[in-house]
Amino acid sequence: MTIRRLAPRVAVLVDTSTSWGRRLVTGVHNYARKKGPWQLFVEARGLEEHIRVPPGWRGEGVIARVGSLAMARELLALGLPVVNVSAIRLPDVHFPGVTNDLEAGAKLAAEHFLERGFRHFAYFSLLGLPYVAAQQEAFIAAIQKAGFECAVYGVKSHDGAEPDWNLDIEQLGAWLRSLPKPVAVLTWNADSGRQVIYACQHVGVHVPEEVALLCASDDDLLCEVAQVPMSAILVAAEQIGYRAAAMLDRLIQGREVAQQPIAIPPLGIVTRQSTDTLAIHDRALVKAVSFIRRNAGIPLSVNAVARHAGLSRRALERRFREILGRTPAAEIRRAHFERAKQLLVETDLPIPDVAHAAGFGSPEYLAYIFRRETGSTPLKYRRQIRSR
Repeated sequence: MTIRRLAPRVAVLVDTSTSWGRRLVTGVHNYARKKGPWQLFVEARGLEEHIRVPPGWRGEGVIARVGSLAMARELLALGLPVVNVSAIRLPDVHFPGVTNDLEAGAKLAAEHFLERGFRHFAYFSLLGLPYVAAQQEAFIAAIQKAGFECAVYGVKSHDGAEPDWNLDIEQLGAWLRSLPKPVAVLTWNADSGRQVIYACQHVGVHVPEEVALLCASDDDLLCEVAQVPMSAILVAAEQIGYRAAAMLDRLIQGREVAQQPIAIPPLGIVTRQSTDTLAIHDRALVKAVSFIRRNAGIPLSVNAVARHAGLSRRALERRFREILGRTPAAEIRRAHFERAKQLLVETDLPIPDVAHAAGFGSPEYLAYIFRRETGSTPLKYRRQIRSR
């Protein structure tokens, strides 16, 4: 008689009300489908609800967003392997974990703003939350490394990483109005970003023309339904879930795992209206950069860009170097490269078709640029990103 081994029972204790939580569960599911079968226990829960394993539940392991000492104690009492997917650091709590790389996200945000020509920066912070403070400091460090300063405004949080709905909009608006314009503002999440938009509207400051706004984590619903749709960093939630599941699988099998949390860098930035602007006062340069971005799918020459901007090639190159710190040719290559990355992730086009649709002269040149910028081939890049 053959005894059939029961599938491992795994509890996934994360909120399912956010894009981050749902995508993380998808990553866990993808691992279970590939390596399983697993029996996954997931419930519909809000971000700051107290999520717990039901009394008497018997399973093999838990993947959890460990956000409080009370939750940590309950999980320790289970005597089961636990993998933490939260960036929150609690005293004397040392579960193995897989988390979002806050420093990499802050650097990505700084690059996003710097590429658009911004020279004034600010961070809208939530007080008393170490993980928000860690991202804030990483953003300030990236901005200072580029030779600029970053203003900070902090408010008390409510129910975790959420700004109080009754915060002083007039005071926040006065701070935003006092900043030199145009200014690039990074916030922790979409809820914080929404308050910045309301404060800007209250004092007559325009988004994105005067205040460009970026959220540090993308929630497609909250970012899209804002009065000004908000750009956001796309956290690699599926990969975090997948890697957390792989780590839990090793623990269930009695194998060792890394004691330090594994930090997964974000996938990129979802650009919406709140950063769809250029912080450039030179009208000819604005025309040139906009022309390059609109035509990222076709081959472009520096001469064609200069003609569209109404400048000589020499004048265009001088203004690019003085204002943006790069050449027109570099900007054209960057636009083609970003277009190619988008097509590799969002479509199933063959590599030669991607090269053509991204304005590259040949698949070989596309491969050369990818090896130089990422250390990988276009096909490997597609596989790596999709595996996340």
